[in-house]
Amino acid sequence: MISVLENSPTLHWLGRQLFNREDPAAFFDPLLERINPMWVQQYTPARVTAIYNETADTKTFVLAPARRWQGFEAGQHVNISIDIDGIRRNRTFSLSSSPIRWRSDGTVTLTIKRLPGGLVTNWMHDHLEPDTVIGLGEAFGEFRLPTPPEPALYIAGGSGITPVLSQLETMAASDYLAPVTLLYFVRTQADVIAAEKLQALAGRWSALTLQVVATHETETPQFLSDQHLDEVPGLAARRCYLCGPKRLMDLANDLLYRRGITEDRIHSTFFSVPAANLDTDTLGGAVHFERSNLDVSSEGDAVILEIAEAAKLSPRYGCRMGICHQCSCRKTSGTVINRLTGKASGPGEETIQLCVSVPSGPVSIDI
Repeated sequence: MISVLENSPTLHWLGRQLFNREDPAAFFDPLLERINPMWVQQYTPARVTAIYNETADTKTFVLAPARRWQGFEAGQHVNISIDIDGIRRNRTFSLSSSPIRWRSDGTVTLTIKRLPGGLVTNWMHDHLEPDTVIGLGEAFGEFRLPTPPEPALYIAGGSGITPVLSQLETMAASDYLAPVTLLYFVRTQADVIAAEKLQALAGRWSALTLQVVATHETETPQFLSDQHLDEVPGLAARRCYLCGPKRLMDLANDLLYRRGITEDRIHSTFFSVPAANLDTDTLGGAVHFERSNLDVSSEGDAVILEIAEAAKLSPRYGCRMGICHQCSCRKTSGTVINRLTGKASGPGEETIQLCVSVPSGPVSIDI
């Protein structure tokens, strides 16, 4: 019955009109969740099968997604959704396991660090238990393995190691022969995430050179420097992958550019996407949601996704960072500013991302 509902154009139209959603079958989710939470349709359910401590503030969560989940490539992200005090919260995390594991036993891992003041990460660390079912989105992201294989340099910091773990495990399992160097920066040796796994990879995979740098175990902090890059053989021919705190990534980009590594050979993935400096005096305006026949006024740099949610609408979204494009929607008139780039759209009809688009004057949106 549910699959029929999902595939019916008439029901999709009805769902948009009545529920403001493309997936009317998900209207029955509260009932399905009581019968079996793995039958929910609004998202892909994933059951927590195990939880492991990595460091004092980092845990790995093993998830078994429902069979309809489509899988992933090493280095990609997923959105997860969790009910906390009756409110569904969504966050984006990198998958830390190899796709080979998912194809083998149907499980994936998320390795998540507790963030000071972080609502979702703290709740997961304190309350999430095995056998709990959470929501899992489809994988997305362009932080992917070199194709064809070529020498690679990874520069990671702290929990930025998680997508790198996925890629290194995948490379090792496929007998990746090109040289690979990992420079992994942590505050202390006690902060090394997946220490045993990294050592095991380096022990069995001869192409991998592993260097863990504890930045705060000496009198003078040991941050990334030219000396570290001097020790990477054939650096000019390496494809470079960066993941970690913004300060480390900015430093790495600067050092690599100075050595002639071109932008197209440097790949980055972010904890959060940096925003452009916007002139808030020119932002805001009346937003007309056409299909809902609803008018809302906005001020400042609030994005259209937040404006719609404040108006009790439920547009589709994923990462909320401008990465996954799940919130893409048709703007029929007006100008918006991209919060990430600072660039203005044209005044006419075009596709925009709700999560990074800020109104600049009156705007009409097809929601």
